[in-house]
Amino acid sequence: MNFITENFLQHYWWFLVSLLGALLVFLLFVQGGQSLLFTIGKTELQQKMLINSTGRKWSFTFTTLVTFGGAFFASFPLFYSTSFGGAYWVWIVILFCFVLQAVSYEFMSHKGNFLGKKTYQVFLIINGLLGPLLIGTAVGTFFNGAEFFVNKANITEFGMPVISRWANAWHGLEAAANVWNLFLGLAVFFLSRVLALLYFINNVNDNAIDLKCRKQLWIETALFLVFFLAFVGRLLFADGVAYNPNAEIGQQFAVEPLKYLNNLLQMPVVLVIMLIGVVLVLWGIIKTLLSKGFFKGIWFAGCGTVLTVLALLLCAGWNNTAYYPSNADLQSSLAIANSSSSFFTLRTMMFVSFLIPFVLVYIFFAWRALDIPKINAAEMEDEKQISY
Repeated sequence: MNFITENFLQHYWWFLVSLLGALLVFLLFVQGGQSLLFTIGKTELQQKMLINSTGRKWSFTFTTLVTFGGAFFASFPLFYSTSFGGAYWVWIVILFCFVLQAVSYEFMSHKGNFLGKKTYQVFLIINGLLGPLLIGTAVGTFFNGAEFFVNKANITEFGMPVISRWANAWHGLEAAANVWNLFLGLAVFFLSRVLALLYFINNVNDNAIDLKCRKQLWIETALFLVFFLAFVGRLLFADGVAYNPNAEIGQQFAVEPLKYLNNLLQMPVVLVIMLIGVVLVLWGIIKTLLSKGFFKGIWFAGCGTVLTVLALLLCAGWNNTAYYPSNADLQSSLAIANSSSSFFTLRTMMFVSFLIPFVLVYIFFAWRALDIPKINAAEMEDEKQISY
């Protein structure tokens, strides 16, 4: 197994982290569905069907988010300590949003809850609005950078061995001041609503909801394409930060024009993955819009979402690219080579990661079991069938 070098393991774990991130973006359709609760559900019965539909899947999203953070911590701890320790306000708000979601699904249907069902529905809408927007904005810093300093020599300081520190008092909230971070956040937000509409069409057996979803899909798709195409178009012509492992310390990072376009051209497999993903997303949407009897758009668009996001994240970290550029000090930027765990840790975790396919198979069968049969009005009349 001579091919298992530290460089191989760093690329392997960035792939796994990127895959988890891509799965998370797909699963944000739960948040998208929550944000559409009162837009699609005009009656109490319709709202109950929509909440029950997303209520059967919210734990998948939450678990993937936690796993994504855990994988980052284990494989690239310097990013974890820098971003989660420095830009903590963003992550605290994101965590709070998901706590609201968990509390809402747990207590909404309990009889005698003192807040009332409507309050918990508002909590779900808050999570649906802020969750995808903030996650997308935070991921935007992978391409547009953040305000931080890194000095590994500080680890020897007896009084305060802090390697990373934030360059301002906003601690991550300044990411929202970057218009391109917001564009990605809005693209993720509207994508979550597009996927939610496709999921409702597939999962809820109600003619009125189906009609409203197909009508709303035109609006959400248009808004998603505006922000996504703007972000990707700008990214292809933007400068990036390249990492040179052979350069002297203090000179390893340099600005490279058209870095992300070069990455796609120099990694044709990643480019093909991205193109296939975009085509699948568009096919799932267009086929659903043009064919009233088509209900499987979520699977085409969902698979396309995973492939597209995977390609973008690989583009951010592979090919000697700084996946977390520092806008305060260029040489403090993070690449997979200078922020990963030790060779022993990465290799040990690699063997553990071989269990992932079994977990995915379990999720597939659990998902399928939850979706049989489709949610309908008659089912909602039986309180024992309520899943939230």
